[in-house]
Amino acid sequence: MNRKEFIYSSAIGLATLSVGTSYAKQKTKRIPKAKPQTATAPIGDIRAILLHLGNNMWCDYPTELMGAPAPESAESLSRKPEYNMIWTDEKWRAITGHAAEAGINMIVLDLGEGLFYPSHPELAIEGSWSVEKMRAEIKYLNELGIDVIPKLNFSTTHNGWMGDYSHMVSSKPYYRMCEDVIRDVVEIFGYPRFFHIGLDEERATFQDEGKYQYICARKGEYWWKDFLHIVREVEKHGARAWMWSDYGWSNEEFFERCPKSVIQQNWFYDESYGGFDVETNTTSDARIVKAYLKLEEAGFDQIPCGSNWVGWKRRQLGIGADDVIGKLVEFGRKNISKEHLMGFMIATWERHIEKEENFQKVIKGIDLLAEATK
Repeated sequence: MNRKEFIYSSAIGLATLSVGTSYAKQKTKRIPKAKPQTATAPIGDIRAILLHLGNNMWCDYPTELMGAPAPESAESLSRKPEYNMIWTDEKWRAITGHAAEAGINMIVLDLGEGLFYPSHPELAIEGSWSVEKMRAEIKYLNELGIDVIPKLNFSTTHNGWMGDYSHMVSSKPYYRMCEDVIRDVVEIFGYPRFFHIGLDEERATFQDEGKYQYICARKGEYWWKDFLHIVREVEKHGARAWMWSDYGWSNEEFFERCPKSVIQQNWFYDESYGGFDVETNTTSDARIVKAYLKLEEAGFDQIPCGSNWVGWKRRQLGIGADDVIGKLVEFGRKNISKEHLMGFMIATWERHIEKEENFQKVIKGIDLLAEATK
């Protein structure tokens, strides 16, 4: 079945896939009510790992007259979308089981195209998880003691999962789609207490350097209008918005204008190898370290994020990045008050887990976070 046929069959309720999309509904129908999650990671001791169910947060989306594009239309793109799921059940259970054994108490699940949205079946790919499958996995993870938090990235750098809507940013159709999928997700996840909205790396220069061919980035009042709308939609459903803190690196007004209800996730991987001391770090990344202090001073709740992903300078020096999360935990506990330090997260940024090297990188990331936070 090609992608056009798959999307069409999903939209009219005929798709039946063994792993993922086993049911579809018309936009007018509601999702059956879910039971609230039973596992709750304690505030102050959140130990989270970011996992990516979808992979189209790093792609250009090819559009053919705003219709459903065939995979071959993406061949000319340097950042091609995925048209099949990247996870297998075996690898998923191996990673989540290891996380539970290591004491990880939260998974932040970057959904993208990996979940079937009843309001927008056209966003699915072959193998996207159905509502039933997602709810079954949440129940399974809760029984392991893991809190499951949804993430949808609304950054224009990471919105290929939106399909045609990624080319409609800030328009009325775009707003309606965002509202629809937020509602779908909170209903599927049983009205979670947190909802990660992404919003990292929204810079035209980043997209250009990253070889994106469709470049779109908001700033100023366009960014604020869209951002605050997303926050309001999340809060309308009873969840706290959770975001990457990038915008504050270059926009001082962020620390005043951003609602204090929004959980801040500043991320620092020390890729320039300048260290965690704001007095001695002379690299351009020093502003990122200082952002933790500014967020604390402004009164934001924080969940700092580290990684065992190796940045450019560390690759050049051949020193790896296994030390980063431990240093970040030490820095966070020293510089962020107990009142505002909610916990820590690690993002390994490995997505194609069928590759053994990537799988082991995620396993190692889990172990590093567990060791750092014990």
